[in-house]
Amino acid sequence: MILRVARHTDNLELVVKFYTEVIGLDIIGDFKNHEGYDGIFLGKENLDWHLEFTTSDEKAVHQPDADDLLVFYPKTSEEYDRLTERITVHNVPRAQAKNPYWNENGILILDPDGFGIVISDLRIKLQK
Repeated sequence: MILRVARHTDNLELVVKFYTEVIGLDIIGDFKNHEGYDGIFLGKENLDWHLEFTTSDEKAVHQPDADDLLVFYPKTSEEYDRLTERITVHNVPRAQAKNPYWNENGILILDPDGFGIVISDLRIKLQK
């Protein structure tokens, strides 16, 4: 099974910049004017998942709450350190998670649309 997480946005350029420059995903595809939609696929080659962000003339209607999260698990402490360094370099503020589990096992940041992103260090903790 392949997973695609799709979301409409009014901030496509900011979202792409955030997920590529801060999170470190790659642009793996895009489309223009497909029945009024432009979109982009972000992920890593040869993985069975990716994120799709679309934009159109229709406004996005978002109601993210504190428990709507994408959680990324870096595989190594080096990857975790690179991610947290990019977060710092890009001045992305850290937030407090509603669920204390994520405060104990990672950091929470918000993407340009206000959705929570957790960078979890749980895998790294378990390896030690």
